[in-house]
Amino acid sequence: MTYLLTNPAVRGGELYLWLFNGVYAIGALAAGVLGVIAWYNSKRPVGWEDRDRPSFIPEINLESSPSDAPAAEKS
Repeated sequence: MTYLLTNPAVRGGELYLWLFNGVYAIGALAAGVLGVIAWYNSKRPVGWEDRDRPSFIPEINLESSPSDAPAAEKS
């Protein structure tokens, strides 16, 4: 046991585990946030039609796209 506590190569793996778990935690948080935004901006399933969007969820308008913008006039 003393060998594992004093060997720098074995202790260096701790940073790897923190980074590995950190990537998963940040990914799970990002997936949750993006999922909530997508849920409130999508068509509501049966039974959820009358629910309002919370004020902290941004509204995403998919009906207007950049290709619909008027073209610049050529001179």
